[in-house]
Amino acid sequence: MEYATARWVHFLRNVDFKGYHSSIKGRPRWRGYNRESCQMKYMCLIYGDEAKHPQPGTPEMGQLMQDYMAFTKDIQEKSVMVAGDPLQPVATATTVRVRGGKTDTTDGPFAETKEQLGGYYILECKDLDEAIAYAARIPTAASGSIEVRPIMVFD
Repeated sequence: MEYATARWVHFLRNVDFKGYHSSIKGRPRWRGYNRESCQMKYMCLIYGDEAKHPQPGTPEMGQLMQDYMAFTKDIQEKSVMVAGDPLQPVATATTVRVRGGKTDTTDGPFAETKEQLGGYYILECKDLDEAIAYAARIPTAASGSIEVRPIMVFD
């Protein structure tokens, strides 16, 4: 099994994503603010160094997946999670640029960086402080970084 696939198979098979979807189908994507609950949506972008990521089948990988399952279960139970998905390795990325009406694609990421985007969560929180508190609990925060950004609202 390919490394990228193997490292998330256990996670994806054991977390109940029922009611949560990455494409947010049926919901306006441009809405970041929930008027009924006075909540704001925040995207937590999960960055880490793929070269230092635990290998599938190791105790470290098992612990990381358990930590992710526990975190995801907790935010689901608290109705904070709107969506979340891991991403395939950066080597599977394709960068698209349009210049002068011509579409150009390049295999790989846009830029070489020390940390790569490995996944995301969209959380519904009362404010930035609450979003940061949840982001600090994302397991990769201990070895990588989590970028927290409010989702823009277009009314």
